[in-house]
Amino acid sequence: MQPTFPRQLTGSRRDFLWKFGGGLGGAALSRLLWEEGLASEPDGASTNGPFLIHGGHHRPRAKRVIQLFMNGGASQMDLFDYKPALFRRHGQVFDPGNGDRVEAATSEPGKILKPAFEFRRHGESGRWISSLMPHLAGCVDQLAFCMSMVSKTNVHGPGSYLMNTGFLLPGFPSVGAWVSYALGRLTDNLPTFVVLPDGRGLPYNQKGNFSAGFLPATHQGTIIQASAPVPMQHLSAAAGGAGVSTSDADSEGLAVLRRLNASHRDRAGADSRLDARIQAYELAARMQLSAPEALSIDGESAATRALYGVDEPVTADFGKRCLLARRLVERGVRFVQVWSGAGGPSGNWDNHTSIPKELPPICAATDRPVAALLKDLAARGLLEDTLVLWNTEFGRMPFSQGGDGRDHNGGTFVGWMAGAGVKSGASVGESDDWSWKAATDAVSTYDFHATVLHLLGIDHERLTLRHDGANRRLTDVHGQVVRGLLA
Repeated sequence: MQPTFPRQLTGSRRDFLWKFGGGLGGAALSRLLWEEGLASEPDGASTNGPFLIHGGHHRPRAKRVIQLFMNGGASQMDLFDYKPALFRRHGQVFDPGNGDRVEAATSEPGKILKPAFEFRRHGESGRWISSLMPHLAGCVDQLAFCMSMVSKTNVHGPGSYLMNTGFLLPGFPSVGAWVSYALGRLTDNLPTFVVLPDGRGLPYNQKGNFSAGFLPATHQGTIIQASAPVPMQHLSAAAGGAGVSTSDADSEGLAVLRRLNASHRDRAGADSRLDARIQAYELAARMQLSAPEALSIDGESAATRALYGVDEPVTADFGKRCLLARRLVERGVRFVQVWSGAGGPSGNWDNHTSIPKELPPICAATDRPVAALLKDLAARGLLEDTLVLWNTEFGRMPFSQGGDGRDHNGGTFVGWMAGAGVKSGASVGESDDWSWKAATDAVSTYDFHATVLHLLGIDHERLTLRHDGANRRLTDVHGQVVRGLLA
């Protein structure tokens, strides 16, 4: 029997090539338009894998994220969680009265320790805010607070991993990497996920907090050392010898590297690390034109510089990085992390020795820039589709450590969010009378991550990657969207 061909394939060879080529061009164009958010999802596109461009599961409220991470465990009862009982019973033995064993992570439990700072109500929401954060207090009605966050651990390394990757152990993708993997780029000229660490050094876990884990390596965070003389190494070509054009040498060198890497990939097979390196070279070439402008604040007005405090010693480092975060999201970076505090026993939010001496300096360094970021984003219309997060890995204990320090506490701590899709002035959950443990509506790190993904248009249960025989996701097998935070 002779095969029967479809009618549309029975024309001339020229017709066949035209239709076949046009079909491929149409498919490519369809995909391109979809990636740019200008067309519906093409047939056969995965909703579990990468490129859920502009939110593939439901309509997104947020387009980009700035996460402010307070490294070390910010003391919730000294900042946001006002507890009159701590003032009334200051100096007494801590006894919650329910028979629970009282323990501390690194010390023997001391006496009840009241905050050393005044609290006042602010805004129409009447939120209690410490006098350590006067600038943020003026923005309180823009914020939505999680007052009863909980952690599975009170150890820095696992706690930081949990808040950043959803797991206690290393090797898992960070939230920024998951967002990059799911939503892709907003610009071709800058990285999708950027990390701005504290000028004093990287946080606990070093680069593990912003790793791509088992996702393709191209989704890991790009570190920019804002306070360094050269914020990004190897972005510009080294000075050439006499008679050698630096730009020509750089272009030719990139071309040679591209050919060598492609040849190696053809021989060795697929490897996301090699693919990431090739893409990094190509991105670096484009960034030679775009990054210097994006990372320079010289063109900012005197009023903007004063708003962030970039010319004042106390706020200069964190203020510059908050200003850079605004500049980066304004130019198409999808996810920016700004860290306060390096790893180690000092220079961060890990105030074991003395809350009255250690907490005020780091609050003074961050309070004004954080408030400036919120005001600046709002003034530029960016807060409408930018999600701002304020996080730490766990909280502190209501009793003293040594003289007037506080030990780690995973039982309750505070985080907040603002911006796109967030219910301004909202508050979810409460801790107990001592700010020792969550009392109502506890919010886990999984719940927080599920809410962030939801605002980005992602169903956290459907964003998965098969790895080592399991469908892995940011929220593991847990997590509920915290509806009380949503507008």
